[in-house]
Amino acid sequence: MSPLARRSIYRTSMFVLSVVLVGVLWELYKLIGPEDGGKLFGAAVLPRSNDTAMPHIWSMLSRYGRPEVRGSDRQIWSVVLAGAWFSFRLSVAGFAIGATIGVGLSVLMARFKMVERGLLPYLVVSQTVPLIALAPLIVSWGGKVNIFGFTWPKWLSAAVLGAFLAFFPIAVGTLRGLASAPSASLELMSSYAASWKQTLFKLRFPAAIPFMVPAFKLGASGAVVGVVVAEISTGLKGGIGRLIIEYAREATGDPAKVFTAVFGAAALGLAMAGFVAISDVLLMRNRPKETTT
Repeated sequence: MSPLARRSIYRTSMFVLSVVLVGVLWELYKLIGPEDGGKLFGAAVLPRSNDTAMPHIWSMLSRYGRPEVRGSDRQIWSVVLAGAWFSFRLSVAGFAIGATIGVGLSVLMARFKMVERGLLPYLVVSQTVPLIALAPLIVSWGGKVNIFGFTWPKWLSAAVLGAFLAFFPIAVGTLRGLASAPSASLELMSSYAASWKQTLFKLRFPAAIPFMVPAFKLGASGAVVGVVVAEISTGLKGGIGRLIIEYAREATGDPAKVFTAVFGAAALGLAMAGFVAISDVLLMRNRPKETTT
């Protein structure tokens, strides 16, 4: 068995084991935890373990096989799948926008140190802006855009907010990777009278791949978070974020229904990271892997 296959089997088994462990801990706390939660000095420190707050895992999974609402022909798994597919497309658009901006900024900062010193602190500060507060502004500004008859669609606001969370880890990871090229190799390229562009594509980008792949994984997950939050904040219908809000209204009478949408959002994030992992397999062959980001 090849090292790549062994590594894939190991990662898959660890993922399955971690999911099983979370399920066991969930059921264990539900068994021994206080039904009304625990308080310390008047502040709630332990979550409630009753069926309304913490349904059994089998109750949540079996809910996928029942209709979304009583008397409906649509089972809830098909509704959640359709919502996840809608959000997935927006996440891909946001990830593409964020990756383009992130890589472009990293190249610019790698080329001009003055730009890096002046721009990087603002990139860090940008990630402290609450996404929920930013979402209405993006929708409002987008509604005023009218260029050559182009009307800003509401879904594009969600994609832009996904790009807002995706570009930062990509920019930082790519910048770190571009700076990781060995000095001896840079001197060799200089001795060949190679231009900065030639050095960028023939040396710096290949050296940056071990840093870029994990950064792109974080960016993909961030795009999903941005899109889901944008759907919740802007009221965009059709996505998994909207389903979470709609199902949360029925949490008292049907608590397992809420978790069907939550699991759908989690699966969406894993799917986005999985697509980046495919590029990891293709691009990281015979290369040292970066263990931290």
